[in-house]
Amino acid sequence: MARKKSRKPHGAIMGGMDERPGFLIRRAHQISQAVFIQECESLDITATQFGVLSVLMRAGELNQISVARLLGYDRSTTGLVVKLLEDRGMIVRTADPADRRGHVLRLTPSGKTMQRRAAPLVDRVRDRLVEAFTPAEAATFIKLLIKFTRSFEDIERVPPLHRASDG
Repeated sequence: MARKKSRKPHGAIMGGMDERPGFLIRRAHQISQAVFIQECESLDITATQFGVLSVLMRAGELNQISVARLLGYDRSTTGLVVKLLEDRGMIVRTADPADRRGHVLRLTPSGKTMQRRAAPLVDRVRDRLVEAFTPAEAATFIKLLIKFTRSFEDIERVPPLHRASDG
């Protein structure tokens, strides 16, 4: 006779970890990335790359440090993404006339096309991520995420630009 396996309830195995904010934030990020990949896989673009393209689309041109600060990316991540987008012909990087050690980034026509093609797909990502909520819950969720992220800006490795006094 086969022995029946004893299964502990999910909550007992997790020991409450699945109710901790850090765990839930990590899982939410994983879900967000998975949905982004599903929606944008035909374009071969990541959320990080789309962020850079979108900021440059709106700004026209920015130095690499400002892009990193606006998006909350560390310098290493920004450098890797910029290099990849440059290699793919989506951005050009030139010396910053105000600071020869830095670089000014601009979209190429190919980068503008990619950003425009990805934008409606990214809108679908946003819609999918909040479809678990009623419209009122979705609005509250977004407001709470904004409040949460802004209340911890002083401890981030790279603070967003809107908190910096002179950029």
